[in-house]
Order: sequence, then structure tokens, then C-alpha cells
Amino acid sequence: MSPSIGLTRRGAILTSLAGLGAAACSGRRDAPPGLLRVAIGNMPDSLDPAIGQFAASALPYKQFFTPLTDYSDHLGLAPGLAESWQAEDGGRRWIFTLREGLRWSDGHALTPDDVVWSVRRILDPATAGGELGDFYAVENARAVLAGELAPSEAGVRQIGDRQVEFRLEQPLGIFPTLMREFYPFPRHIVEAHGNDWVRPENFAGSGPFTLADAGALSFDLVRNAYSHAPAAVATARVEIVDDAATRTRMFRAGDFDLAEAPPPTQIALLREQLSDQVHSFPAPKFTYLKLNLRRQALQSPALRRYLSDVTDRAFLATRIMDGTATVAETVLPDSPRPPTDQTASPINAATEPVRITLRTTSGDRERLAIAIADDWNRAGIETELLATAPVDLYSAVDGGDFDIALSHFDRGLKGDPNFLMEPFTQGGFADDSGWFETGTPETSAFNEAITSARQAVEDNARTRFYRQAESILLNQQVIIPLLHEQAHWLISERVTGLTPGVQPQLWRRLGVS
Repeated sequence: MSPSIGLTRRGAILTSLAGLGAAACSGRRDAPPGLLRVAIGNMPDSLDPAIGQFAASALPYKQFFTPLTDYSDHLGLAPGLAESWQAEDGGRRWIFTLREGLRWSDGHALTPDDVVWSVRRILDPATAGGELGDFYAVENARAVLAGELAPSEAGVRQIGDRQVEFRLEQPLGIFPTLMREFYPFPRHIVEAHGNDWVRPENFAGSGPFTLADAGALSFDLVRNAYSHAPAAVATARVEIVDDAATRTRMFRAGDFDLAEAPPPTQIALLREQLSDQVHSFPAPKFTYLKLNLRRQALQSPALRRYLSDVTDRAFLATRIMDGTATVAETVLPDSPRPPTDQTASPINAATEPVRITLRTTSGDRERLAIAIADDWNRAGIETELLATAPVDLYSAVDGGDFDIALSHFDRGLKGDPNFLMEPFTQGGFADDSGWFETGTPETSAFNEAITSARQAVEDNARTRFYRQAESILLNQQVIIPLLHEQAHWLISERVTGLTPGVQPQLWRRLGVS
């Protein structure tokens, strides 16, 4: 879109609410007893935890598998497959003791060998997704992923009948917390069926549910009788409805008991219509601008700070997001606000015009980008808006073919400071700026702070180091924070067992009346 064509705030806040209808609906159709009906927005790319990369995969994993450690009711650290764990050698070795009598959903014994084999398969470039994930600190993990060592050389092994030892290259105080997202899988099934092990007729898991059937856009779940913590409901049906407005309409019609992510711009209206069936939660959802520092113009810290200063975040939060997000000038919500640069514009008549392309995805996010581009054009930065399908944006960013991209991520239930900062570390999934290629004292100081944070065992010390790293990142304006968003769910009156303030992602705790 050319900057001369209608990039105005008035145009940015126009929203059609025609699809919602004017009248409230009871939202109560007859449903079979004991069935939990859930609508989610995206199909997981794989039910195999070694392969799945999409954020949408995390929600099904929580139902089909039990992680090594787990989330407590209030999202702290709790036992999972492991009943206990301890650190040795200053945090370079972690020993996890599995529960007695663990079984897969087919009744086969779940052993430490399954855990060790799962780690090796995750790191094996021939069979897995090609990312270190939460195993970046495991001894030899990088060399295994690069194909330089065999998976058997990774620093994990069975010791004793029920124990697994992880050897790390550096102390990592948060290692048990990271293991809340490590889902071991059944060696006997994977070796027998290869990639087809996730088909319903072959599947075996360790979670509160197991997979009964799967369609192109649905999953049927039944209670896993062998789970150490079986689900409260007997069955669940998950349907993928990618349009948020459609999910909302179907929820109102009584087709679902849970519907994730209704349109954030319609939350106020939905509250009027559905009252206390609309639930909002604090969440590690962060919206920011990704800057490509390889572009000559954006190599100027002054220009990067100027772009940040002239962006009207309050307008984005209140008018575009309708109060469902708060202004973000930091990555961590509780960090001190960084000082603003009150200097004059780095642009003057003697310099060449600064031209920037702002990339975004089509749809709701495009409205945010229109408002930002409007701010920048008013401030003298010639800004062109390019809205594309998500896959095209991701491909452009991965290939470095962008100036600035409107970006966001949702860390699910992982609200600890490390999960918000780790994406921006060297090699993290949000490390797209080229900043680390500069090799400056600031990048070295950032890496040192991150290393100290990872090694810290005590929570306050870990947060302090992450804030040091965050301060460096923001002083250099490597990214431009915009919004901290809430998570929203529609929850019918049938659903019981909710934990106040916690998103309903752990369905084993839920019942239906």
C-alpha cells in the first residue's frame, strides 16, 4: 500500500461487527454427558513432539502427553512423569526420578529408556525438527544436531531403575522448569510405525487423554485409563475453526464449551452479550516490531529510537485493541520504563529521505500496522505497508528480506521472564535482526547477562540478570516493544473445575455439568 493512500487512524479503527448479531444467545445446546467440546484456531503441524514446530501444537500436546515435570494449578513447577529431581555438580547435572508404575495408554510400561530415547530423537537431525528447543545446554546437543556426533553422545542417560541423568555444558538453574514442555514419546510405537505412529490406530500417549480419532480439522479424545492423573471428563472433541468470528458465533449457538481467542476487537461487545462467559487472562503475549539492522538506514540507533518514540502505543492499545492490551515499552511487563529520547528528528532537509517498508500479516494485525505506518508518515518517515499471508511474511523474515516486520508471539502458559527474553537471545526464534553479527561490546554484555540468568537457581537473581539483558536490548533499540496482550477464552456454563486466573489449557482438570 502506498503511503499516499488512506493511511489514517480513522481508517485503521473501522471494524465490522456485523457477524456477531445483536441479540445474546443462551449458548446451550444439548451435548452428551461427559463430553468437552473445544474450538481452537489452528491445526497443529504434527502430533509428534519431536517434529511439531507450530505454537498450535502445544495445546494438544498438553492433553496427549505428560511432560517430565509439569505445571501446578497456578502454573508453578510440579511433578510430571518425574516425581522428584535434584541438581548436582553446581547445576551441571540434573537427576530426575520417575514415578513408579508409569504406563503408556496402550498399557506398555513407560521407562527411563523412553525418556532417554526421546531426547536423542529430538536432537537427531535425521528424524526431528532441527531445533535444540529446551535442550540447548545439554552436553553435545549442538554437535548432535549438526550431525557431528551420534545421538547416543548427547548428555542424557539412564541411571538406576527409575532415574534419568542430564549432563549440561553449563549450569542451568531453570532446567526443571524447561522440562514442563518436554513430552517423551513411546519408543516401542515409534519404532514399529515410523511417522505413522501418530495415527489414531497406532497412537499411544502418557497424558490424561489418548487419541481416538482424527479428521482433517478435528480430534476425538478419550480418557487414558493408564494415566497417573486421568481426566475428569470421559471424552473431548476438538475442532479447528480458523476464523475467530466463526468460532465465536458457533460458541454462542451452543456448539462448543470452550473457544479460544475470540476477536480482541470485539471483547467489549461480547462481554455485553455473553457476560461472564467471556474470560480474559494475563498472558505472555508480546507484540513488537522486528527491525532488520542489516538495512543501512536502520543501522542508526537514533533512527530506531525515533521510530519508537513517535509510535502511539496508547492508540494501539485503547482504540485498535479496545483495551484488551496494555502499552509495552519493555519486554518484561514489570521492568522499569526505559528513558525516552527527546532529541529532534534524525531527519532533516539535507539528508536523503528515509523510506521503510513495514511488513505485516493480513487481517486483524493489519489494522495495527496501518496505525503505525500513519504515525511514521506523519513524523517524516516514508512508510510503505505490505500485508501478506503469514507464510509469506515468515519466509521473508527468515530470508532477511524485510525492513521492519510487525511481530508477536504467545508463550502459552510460560510466563516466567526467561520465556519472554529467550526468543531474543542469539539463535532464539526471534533473533532475526542481525544484531549479533555486529559483534559489539553491547552484544557481548547481553550474552554475558543471559548466561548469568540461565545459571541462576534463585528466581529473583535470574530475573535481575534477564532485566540487565533486556536493558541492553532496548538501549540499542534492537526491537520496538508495542503491546502486552491478554489471552481470551469463551467458556460455557457447563464447564467446571476452572482455576481462577489460569487459561483452560489443561483439560484434565475440567469437568462438564
